[in-house]
Amino acid sequence: MKNRVLALTMAAAMTAGLLSGCGGGSATTPAPAQSKGAASGAVTVKVGGIGPITGDLAQYGTATQWGAQVAVDEINALGGPITLDFTYEDDTGVADTAVSAYNSLKDWAKDAPLVIYGTTTTAPCVAVAAETYADRYFQLTPSASSPDVTANKDNAFQMCFTDPGQGVAAANYLKDNGLGTKIGVIYNNGDAYSTGIADAFLAEAKNLGLDVVATQTYPSDTTTDYTVQLNACKDAGADLLFLPIYYTPASLILAQAKQMSYAPIFFGGDGMDGMLDMEGFDKSLAEGLMLMTPFNASATDSRTTTFVDSYKKLSGGVLPNQFAADGYDCMYAIYEACCKIDGIADMDHEQLCDALIALFTGGSFTVDGLTGSSMTWLESGEISKAPVVVKVVNGVYENA
Repeated sequence: MKNRVLALTMAAAMTAGLLSGCGGGSATTPAPAQSKGAASGAVTVKVGGIGPITGDLAQYGTATQWGAQVAVDEINALGGPITLDFTYEDDTGVADTAVSAYNSLKDWAKDAPLVIYGTTTTAPCVAVAAETYADRYFQLTPSASSPDVTANKDNAFQMCFTDPGQGVAAANYLKDNGLGTKIGVIYNNGDAYSTGIADAFLAEAKNLGLDVVATQTYPSDTTTDYTVQLNACKDAGADLLFLPIYYTPASLILAQAKQMSYAPIFFGGDGMDGMLDMEGFDKSLAEGLMLMTPFNASATDSRTTTFVDSYKKLSGGVLPNQFAADGYDCMYAIYEACCKIDGIADMDHEQLCDALIALFTGGSFTVDGLTGSSMTWLESGEISKAPVVVKVVNGVYENA
């Protein structure tokens, strides 16, 4: 099978140099350094996180919080010139609450350098990014993937793939690998993440000559009955269903498809990551499911296994998903960048924001992490890294 690794961002060439700053990653994502304790005279940078840790979206915010915390614990044990003081505010997945959380973080930081981490979901992130742009705080989100997050804001950056990028990459993967002679699409037309991927997928599928025989929508992730949408796809003869949706509705679609003896190939984006660890979920329903994700918790490299072990200890046994891994990488990106900035101890938040912007967009700053090697950023704030398509085999991910 060809093109197993998909380049989502092709607008800028990726730089080849490896980051040689104080964290010292490599293309093979080595295990973090052993604990040395804080260096004498280390500068503390405050990092304020925002995301839902209560409410319907809590599983996403909790993952980004815990993933970041694992990284912060590692970083502060390195003995480097930078330590991170990390706190996390609950926004319940609501934009107004997220703005209030942001204001609380500003009060918490007082006059210390502050970087905003988050928010986890798109609508709150768009609202907070407008505030951080006006106030000149640097912002890095692990998982808010809409282009609206960074549009016309030089201070906002993403660790995750953009929605349109996923849609385009998915269509090309299906074309290149001959998957699906007839394709059905089911998406949430009330959600920016889902519609962003679906719209780009449908446009690219048309350009590539893919045969999309059914396009079905639903209004909300509170929807519980998908039989109408599934029957429409089944009646149209779709042998592959593209589901650019989150894992909670996807789990219901898989169960209801089985009940109606409908067994197409199911293909999704990174929002499906986490389904296998849903409480009470029958993993056999996901057998053969394919999805694009930047992180595979089943990988055996030392950095991944160390992260998984640390995350499970922190979470009480929960397996990390790509939201957690993106959060982990955010903290290392912030740390590596701050290590490269001269005079950071004397900077206010505006000066730190300008310095980080210049570094992230300068073309030579790269980060090696759990979700990618030699990751770089465009001036738009979009990240350049390559995802992997995985397939569920016997209840675990394997590279497709």
